[in-house]
Amino acid sequence: MNQDFTHLNQQGQPGMVDVSHKPETERKAVAAGDLYLGEELLTQLETSGWRHKKGPILDTAILAGTMAAKKTSELIPLCHPLFLSSIKMDIQPDSETQSLHIQAAVKTTAPTGVEMEALTAVTVAALTLYDMIKAFSQTMEIRNIRLLHKSGGKSDFQRES
Repeated sequence: MNQDFTHLNQQGQPGMVDVSHKPETERKAVAAGDLYLGEELLTQLETSGWRHKKGPILDTAILAGTMAAKKTSELIPLCHPLFLSSIKMDIQPDSETQSLHIQAAVKTTAPTGVEMEALTAVTVAALTLYDMIKAFSQTMEIRNIRLLHKSGGKSDFQRES
């Protein structure tokens, strides 16, 4: 079996990576994604102040993303449970792309990174937005969820544009 896959042993069976030998360092990750709404729906929601009968749309998604980051190891089978020292969520309307831009920045001090926590936060925030807005339209699209930056491990990463 290909040993390049860190979550597979020599027999090809899945297993959690042993990080006990790795030093605890400050780890950071930033992920982003977009919820495409279209011009009409974006305008309608902006006019409503991002509120409707289900409650404050953006605030609810920010809380959902924050909660999801903390639960990542319960959702992704081989992900290490981590103490997260900071989770910062941001959701901004973008009239140019007719979307909501979602970003999560997660930080910890640990022997392993927080990329999955940042990606999970963005994904669940996008799903929460979809759920809250679906009564208005089901033509929305969750798009382009991606890691933008990670630092603190053996290799840093910065997405180009």
